[in-house]
Amino acid sequence: MKSEEFSGKAFSLLADSGSTKTEWCLAAGGSAFRRWETSGINPFFQSEAEIRRLLRVSVCPRLPGASLRSVRFYGAGCIGEKAVCLRRLLEQELQPSGEVCVDTDMAGAARALCGRSPGIACILGTGSNSCFYDGEKIVANVPPLGFILGDEGSGAVLGKLLVGEVLKGRWPASLSEAFYAWAGMRQADIIDRVYRQPFPNRFLAGFAPFLLQHISEPLVSGLVEGSFRAFFQRNVMQYDYVRYPAHFTGSVAFYFRPQLEAAAQAAGVRVGNVVRRPMERLVGSD
Repeated sequence: MKSEEFSGKAFSLLADSGSTKTEWCLAAGGSAFRRWETSGINPFFQSEAEIRRLLRVSVCPRLPGASLRSVRFYGAGCIGEKAVCLRRLLEQELQPSGEVCVDTDMAGAARALCGRSPGIACILGTGSNSCFYDGEKIVANVPPLGFILGDEGSGAVLGKLLVGEVLKGRWPASLSEAFYAWAGMRQADIIDRVYRQPFPNRFLAGFAPFLLQHISEPLVSGLVEGSFRAFFQRNVMQYDYVRYPAHFTGSVAFYFRPQLEAAAQAAGVRVGNVVRRPMERLVGSD
Protein backbone atom coordinates (compact mmCIF):
# COMPACT_ATOMS: atom_id res chain seq x y z
CA MET A 1 0.00 0.00 0.00
CA LYS A 2 1.50 3.33 -1.01
CA SER A 3 2.05 5.99 1.64
CA GLU A 4 0.17 8.65 -0.36
CA GLU A 5 -3.01 6.66 0.15
CA PHE A 6 -2.88 7.68 3.80
CA SER A 7 -1.97 11.31 3.30
CA GLY A 8 -4.04 13.72 5.38
CA LYS A 9 -6.24 11.00 6.89
CA ALA A 10 -6.69 10.10 10.54
CA PHE A 11 -7.64 6.44 10.66
CA SER A 12 -9.42 4.35 13.23
CA LEU A 13 -9.29 0.57 13.19
CA LEU A 14 -12.43 -1.39 14.01
CA ALA A 15 -12.58 -5.13 14.62
CA ASP A 16 -15.53 -7.42 15.14
CA SER A 17 -14.38 -10.86 16.17
CA GLY A 18 -16.11 -14.14 16.83
CA SER A 19 -14.48 -17.46 17.51
CA THR A 20 -14.18 -18.30 13.80
CA LYS A 21 -13.21 -15.06 12.08
CA THR A 22 -12.37 -11.42 12.69
CA GLU A 23 -13.58 -8.66 10.39
CA TRP A 24 -11.29 -5.63 10.32
CA CYS A 25 -12.12 -2.21 8.97
CA LEU A 26 -9.78 0.72 8.56
CA ALA A 27 -12.03 3.77 8.63
CA ALA A 28 -11.63 7.51 8.16
CA GLY A 29 -14.27 10.21 8.38
CA GLY A 30 -17.01 7.74 9.18
CA SER A 31 -16.41 5.69 6.01
CA ALA A 32 -14.70 2.36 5.40
CA PHE A 33 -11.30 2.72 3.73
CA ARG A 34 -10.20 -0.91 3.72
CA ARG A 35 -11.78 -4.14 4.99
CA TRP A 36 -10.38 -7.64 5.39
CA GLU A 37 -10.83 -10.82 7.39
CA THR A 38 -8.53 -12.96 9.51
CA SER A 39 -9.15 -16.02 11.62
CA GLY A 40 -10.91 -15.35 14.90
CA ILE A 41 -9.21 -13.82 17.92
CA ASN A 42 -10.52 -15.09 21.23
CA PRO A 43 -8.18 -14.45 24.20
CA PHE A 44 -10.09 -17.03 26.23
CA PHE A 45 -8.89 -19.83 23.92
CA GLN A 46 -5.72 -18.43 22.35
CA SER A 47 -2.33 -17.70 23.88
CA GLU A 48 -0.66 -14.30 23.77
CA ALA A 49 1.90 -15.72 21.34
CA GLU A 50 -0.80 -16.92 18.94
CA ILE A 51 -2.59 -13.57 18.97
CA ARG A 52 0.64 -11.62 18.58
CA ARG A 53 1.61 -13.75 15.59
CA LEU A 54 -1.75 -13.17 13.91
CA LEU A 55 -1.50 -9.41 14.42
CA ARG A 56 2.00 -9.28 12.98
CA VAL A 57 1.23 -11.40 9.93
CA SER A 58 -2.34 -10.43 9.03
CA VAL A 59 -3.01 -6.97 10.47
CA CYS A 60 0.12 -4.83 10.84
CA PRO A 61 1.10 -4.98 7.13
CA ARG A 62 -2.26 -3.37 6.22
CA LEU A 63 -1.99 -0.40 8.56
CA PRO A 64 -0.81 3.17 7.95
CA GLY A 65 1.65 3.30 10.84
CA ALA A 66 1.70 6.68 12.58
CA SER A 67 -1.60 7.65 10.95
CA LEU A 68 -3.52 5.11 13.05
CA ARG A 69 -5.51 7.18 15.54
CA SER A 70 -7.41 4.58 17.56
CA VAL A 71 -8.37 0.92 17.79
CA ARG A 72 -11.77 -0.39 18.84
CA PHE A 73 -11.96 -4.17 19.17
CA TYR A 74 -15.20 -6.03 19.86
CA GLY A 75 -14.63 -9.71 20.44
CA ALA A 76 -15.71 -12.99 21.95
CA GLY A 77 -13.91 -13.78 25.20
CA CYS A 78 -12.97 -10.12 25.81
CA ILE A 79 -13.82 -9.85 29.49
CA GLY A 80 -11.84 -9.19 32.65
CA GLU A 81 -8.14 -9.98 32.52
CA LYS A 82 -8.48 -11.38 29.00
CA ALA A 83 -9.63 -7.98 27.74
CA VAL A 84 -6.73 -6.29 29.54
CA CYS A 85 -4.29 -8.72 27.96
CA LEU A 86 -5.67 -8.20 24.47
CA ARG A 87 -5.63 -4.42 24.84
CA ARG A 88 -1.96 -4.59 25.78
CA LEU A 89 -1.16 -6.73 22.74
CA LEU A 90 -3.04 -4.36 20.42
CA GLU A 91 -1.20 -1.37 21.88
CA GLN A 92 2.18 -3.05 21.49
CA GLU A 93 1.71 -4.45 18.00
CA LEU A 94 -0.45 -1.79 16.30
CA GLN A 95 0.93 1.28 18.12
CA PRO A 96 -1.92 3.75 17.58
CA SER A 97 -1.44 7.36 18.59
CA GLY A 98 -4.68 7.35 20.59
CA GLU A 99 -6.81 5.02 22.66
CA VAL A 100 -7.31 1.28 22.35
CA CYS A 101 -10.72 0.07 23.47
CA VAL A 102 -11.50 -3.63 23.92
CA ASP A 103 -15.06 -4.75 24.59
CA THR A 104 -17.19 -7.82 24.10
CA ASP A 105 -18.64 -8.85 20.75
CA MET A 106 -22.00 -8.54 22.48
CA ALA A 107 -21.40 -4.84 23.11
CA GLY A 108 -20.50 -4.32 19.46
CA ALA A 109 -23.57 -6.21 18.29
CA ALA A 110 -25.86 -4.25 20.61
CA ARG A 111 -24.47 -0.95 19.42
CA ALA A 112 -24.82 -1.97 15.77
CA LEU A 113 -28.29 -3.51 16.06
CA CYS A 114 -30.00 -1.09 18.43
CA GLY A 115 -28.19 2.18 17.83
CA ARG A 116 -29.39 4.56 20.54
CA SER A 117 -32.67 2.74 21.18
CA PRO A 118 -33.32 0.11 23.86
CA GLY A 119 -33.81 -3.45 22.72
CA ILE A 120 -32.73 -7.06 22.93
CA ALA A 121 -29.59 -7.78 20.93
CA CYS A 122 -28.63 -11.32 19.96
CA ILE A 123 -25.71 -13.05 18.28
CA LEU A 124 -26.21 -16.33 16.44
CA GLY A 125 -22.94 -17.33 14.83
CA THR A 126 -20.38 -19.94 15.81
CA GLY A 127 -21.56 -19.25 19.35
CA SER A 128 -24.63 -17.44 20.65
CA ASN A 129 -25.21 -14.63 23.12
CA SER A 130 -27.84 -12.07 24.03
CA CYS A 131 -28.36 -8.99 26.13
CA PHE A 132 -30.73 -6.18 26.97
CA TYR A 133 -29.33 -2.85 25.79
CA ASP A 134 -30.74 0.41 27.14
CA GLY A 135 -29.55 2.51 24.20
CA GLU A 136 -26.17 3.27 25.73
CA LYS A 137 -24.94 0.16 27.50
CA ILE A 138 -25.70 -3.48 28.26
CA VAL A 139 -27.76 -3.68 31.45
CA ALA A 140 -28.63 -7.40 31.47
CA ASN A 141 -26.91 -10.45 30.00
CA VAL A 142 -27.88 -14.10 30.32
CA PRO A 143 -24.53 -15.95 30.30
CA PRO A 144 -24.09 -17.91 27.05
CA LEU A 145 -21.99 -20.65 28.76
CA GLY A 146 -20.40 -22.03 25.59
CA PHE A 147 -21.47 -24.88 23.34
CA ILE A 148 -21.32 -27.55 26.06
CA LEU A 149 -23.57 -25.87 28.64
CA GLY A 150 -25.37 -23.29 26.50
CA ASP A 151 -24.93 -21.46 23.16
CA GLU A 152 -28.39 -22.56 22.07
CA GLY A 153 -29.11 -21.80 18.41
CA SER A 154 -25.45 -21.34 17.55
CA GLY A 155 -23.61 -22.97 14.69
CA ALA A 156 -21.59 -25.03 17.16
CA VAL A 157 -24.71 -26.37 18.87
CA LEU A 158 -26.49 -27.01 15.57
CA GLY A 159 -23.43 -28.99 14.47
CA LYS A 160 -23.33 -30.84 17.78
CA LEU A 161 -26.99 -31.80 17.50
CA LEU A 162 -26.55 -32.87 13.87
CA VAL A 163 -23.53 -35.06 14.62
CA GLY A 164 -25.29 -36.57 17.64
CA GLU A 165 -28.31 -37.58 15.57
CA VAL A 166 -26.17 -39.09 12.82
CA LEU A 167 -23.73 -40.97 15.05
CA LYS A 168 -26.53 -42.40 17.18
CA GLY A 169 -28.27 -43.69 14.06
CA ARG A 170 -31.44 -41.66 14.58
CA TRP A 171 -31.63 -40.32 11.03
CA PRO A 172 -32.52 -42.23 7.86
CA ALA A 173 -29.59 -43.93 6.16
CA SER A 174 -29.95 -41.73 3.09
CA LEU A 175 -29.55 -38.52 5.07
CA SER A 176 -26.75 -39.92 7.22
CA GLU A 177 -24.80 -41.11 4.18
CA ALA A 178 -25.30 -37.72 2.56
CA PHE A 179 -23.77 -36.18 5.67
CA TYR A 180 -20.75 -38.49 5.69
CA ALA A 181 -20.16 -37.87 1.98
CA TRP A 182 -20.43 -34.10 2.48
CA ALA A 183 -18.17 -34.10 5.55
CA GLY A 184 -15.58 -36.43 4.01
CA MET A 185 -15.01 -38.20 7.33
CA ARG A 186 -16.42 -41.01 9.40
CA GLN A 187 -17.28 -41.46 13.06
CA ALA A 188 -13.73 -41.92 14.36
CA ASP A 189 -12.54 -38.78 12.57
CA ILE A 190 -15.39 -36.71 13.98
CA ILE A 191 -14.81 -37.99 17.53
CA ASP A 192 -11.12 -37.13 17.23
CA ARG A 193 -11.84 -33.59 16.04
CA VAL A 194 -14.39 -32.93 18.78
CA TYR A 195 -12.55 -34.42 21.75
CA ARG A 196 -8.86 -34.28 20.89
CA GLN A 197 -8.25 -31.35 18.56
CA PRO A 198 -8.37 -27.59 19.25
CA PHE A 199 -11.42 -25.42 18.52
CA PRO A 200 -14.14 -28.08 18.48
CA ASN A 201 -16.72 -25.26 18.42
CA ARG A 202 -15.41 -24.06 15.04
CA PHE A 203 -15.33 -27.62 13.75
CA LEU A 204 -18.94 -28.30 14.73
CA ALA A 205 -20.14 -24.95 13.39
CA GLY A 206 -18.64 -25.95 10.05
CA PHE A 207 -21.53 -28.39 9.58
CA ALA A 208 -24.13 -25.61 9.45
CA PRO A 209 -23.92 -25.35 5.63
CA PHE A 210 -24.97 -29.02 5.40
CA LEU A 211 -28.05 -28.21 7.45
CA LEU A 212 -28.82 -25.27 5.20
CA GLN A 213 -28.48 -27.43 2.07
CA HIS A 214 -30.98 -29.94 3.50
CA ILE A 215 -33.29 -27.52 5.29
CA SER A 216 -36.29 -28.77 3.31
CA GLU A 217 -35.98 -32.11 5.15
CA PRO A 218 -38.42 -32.07 8.10
CA LEU A 219 -35.81 -33.64 10.40
CA VAL A 220 -33.34 -30.88 9.57
CA SER A 221 -35.75 -27.96 9.85
CA GLY A 222 -37.07 -29.45 13.08
CA LEU A 223 -33.57 -29.66 14.55
CA VAL A 224 -32.81 -26.05 13.64
CA GLU A 225 -36.13 -24.63 14.85
CA GLY A 226 -35.87 -26.66 18.05
CA SER A 227 -32.48 -25.15 18.86
CA PHE A 228 -33.81 -21.66 18.12
CA ARG A 229 -36.78 -22.28 20.42
CA ALA A 230 -34.31 -23.25 23.15
CA PHE A 231 -32.44 -20.00 22.51
CA PHE A 232 -35.62 -17.99 22.98
CA GLN A 233 -36.73 -19.91 26.05
CA ARG A 234 -33.39 -19.94 27.85
CA ASN A 235 -32.17 -16.49 26.84
CA VAL A 236 -34.46 -13.97 25.13
CA MET A 237 -37.50 -14.67 27.30
CA GLN A 238 -35.53 -13.68 30.39
CA TYR A 239 -35.64 -10.08 29.17
CA ASP A 240 -38.70 -7.87 28.62
CA TYR A 241 -39.45 -9.52 25.26
CA VAL A 242 -43.11 -8.48 25.32
CA ARG A 243 -42.21 -4.80 25.21
CA TYR A 244 -39.02 -4.87 23.15
CA PRO A 245 -38.08 -6.60 19.86
CA ALA A 246 -35.15 -8.98 19.54
CA HIS A 247 -32.51 -8.03 16.96
CA PHE A 248 -30.04 -10.50 15.50
CA THR A 249 -26.63 -10.61 13.92
CA GLY A 250 -24.50 -13.54 12.80
CA SER A 251 -24.41 -15.92 9.86
CA VAL A 252 -26.70 -18.49 11.50
CA ALA A 253 -29.42 -15.89 12.14
CA PHE A 254 -29.01 -14.49 8.63
CA TYR A 255 -29.09 -17.73 6.64
CA PHE A 256 -31.65 -19.54 8.78
CA ARG A 257 -33.96 -16.55 9.11
CA PRO A 258 -37.17 -18.40 8.13
CA GLN A 259 -36.60 -20.98 10.85
CA LEU A 260 -35.61 -18.23 13.30
CA GLU A 261 -38.81 -16.29 12.63
CA ALA A 262 -40.92 -19.44 12.95
CA ALA A 263 -39.39 -20.20 16.34
CA ALA A 264 -39.83 -16.56 17.41
CA GLN A 265 -43.49 -16.55 16.43
CA ALA A 266 -44.07 -19.72 18.45
CA ALA A 267 -42.43 -18.06 21.45
CA GLY A 268 -44.29 -14.76 21.06
CA VAL A 269 -41.08 -12.84 20.36
CA ARG A 270 -40.93 -9.99 17.82
CA VAL A 271 -37.93 -10.12 15.48
CA GLY A 272 -36.45 -6.75 14.57
CA ASN A 273 -33.24 -6.19 12.59
CA VAL A 274 -31.44 -9.24 11.22
CA VAL A 275 -28.00 -8.52 9.75
CA ARG A 276 -25.23 -10.89 8.82
CA ARG A 277 -22.44 -8.69 10.18
CA PRO A 278 -22.53 -5.64 12.44
CA MET A 279 -19.47 -3.92 10.92
CA GLU A 280 -21.30 -1.60 8.49
CA ARG A 281 -23.33 -0.09 11.31
CA LEU A 282 -20.29 0.11 13.57
CA VAL A 283 -18.35 2.10 10.98
CA GLY A 284 -21.11 4.65 10.73
CA SER A 285 -21.35 5.02 14.50
CA ASP A 286 -17.67 5.33 15.24
